[in-house]
Amino acid sequence: MINPQHSNTVSSAVHLNVYVQGEGFPILCLHGHPGSGSSLSVFTNHLSKRFQTLAPDLRGYGKSRCDINFDMRDHLTDLEALINSFGVKKCLILGWSLGGILAMELALRLPQQVSGLILVATAARPRGNHPPVTWQDNLYTGVASLLSYIKSDWSWNIETFGKRSLLRYLIQQHTPTAYGYIAKDALSAYLQTSASATRALYSAIGAGYNRLRDLEQIQCPCLVLAGACDRHITADASLETSRYLKNCQLHCYPNTAHLFPWEIPDQVLSDIDCWLEKNQQVISV
Repeated sequence: MINPQHSNTVSSAVHLNVYVQGEGFPILCLHGHPGSGSSLSVFTNHLSKRFQTLAPDLRGYGKSRCDINFDMRDHLTDLEALINSFGVKKCLILGWSLGGILAMELALRLPQQVSGLILVATAARPRGNHPPVTWQDNLYTGVASLLSYIKSDWSWNIETFGKRSLLRYLIQQHTPTAYGYIAKDALSAYLQTSASATRALYSAIGAGYNRLRDLEQIQCPCLVLAGACDRHITADASLETSRYLKNCQLHCYPNTAHLFPWEIPDQVLSDIDCWLEKNQQVISV
């Protein structure tokens, strides 16, 4: 997905829109595709009570507009410039899906500045088993998301559209909590994801990506979180990644899928808090 070679093709950094919350040790929070910095609120609203969270809209996402073609490596250029612009000497990185891949790449690129990694529904050799998407899947997903925006706990919408849409692959627990996050954080992020961002991602996927052998270079503590029923990046792929990381703890949550932080937010945040408590060095300057 991100070839470390041919670095001379990387463009100059662009200014990223960033959501900044809290004060203290910096945690860089990176979203997936489609996504935006605000779609990480399940993490940032909690972590910003003790730390400073920096949640950028990646290039081509959210308010970081970019309508020209770019390469996935350009995200790393942007993020390194962002870290330096905030004067960050050390930071913890939390990455969800695509954001997790970028987090690992930054740890390889900036080993002295990255103190730890929280990798959510991601992998260094990502593999999925998602069924083909039909027109009805897309239609029902749009309807379910719009109706959730109006009333997230509307059981009729969940049963009629939600469970028959693409959401059936993204979540396993069709609760008002999950649909509340989908309505608040997913719908707007999807609508603001540019065609150039989509092209960059799918071009990279087509080229293949495997950084497993390079993970031994990452010395910082890592926490890998996975949903057992994830169809986008399988739990097996996340487990494989955890085995290549030297200092890693893994949690795989049953009956959850790719959006598991929205399915079981309390459990996920509790596990992150426990890991931070056991690995104080990741939040020490």
